[in-house]
Amino acid sequence: MWTKIFWIDAADRALRTFAQALLATITVGDAIYHVDWTAGLGIAATAAIASLLTSVATSKVGDAGTAAIITPTPHTSGEHAA
Repeated sequence: MWTKIFWIDAADRALRTFAQALLATITVGDAIYHVDWTAGLGIAATAAIASLLTSVATSKVGDAGTAAIITPTPHTSGEHAA
């Protein structure tokens, strides 16, 4: 948790979560000027904070030094690397 990579990884996850939550608050079919931006930004900020807290809380799980809770496995030849 005390590495630069951890915080870059956690910030990347939080930013993606912020964008996804903000996008989820935009109703399909509404004009852009009808969107409740105050509520949407508040929801997105809350989701980003939850993402950061999750990264900190799970910092001892998974790959050391990253915010990931799943340790990636190396691909061997012939495997699909999606």
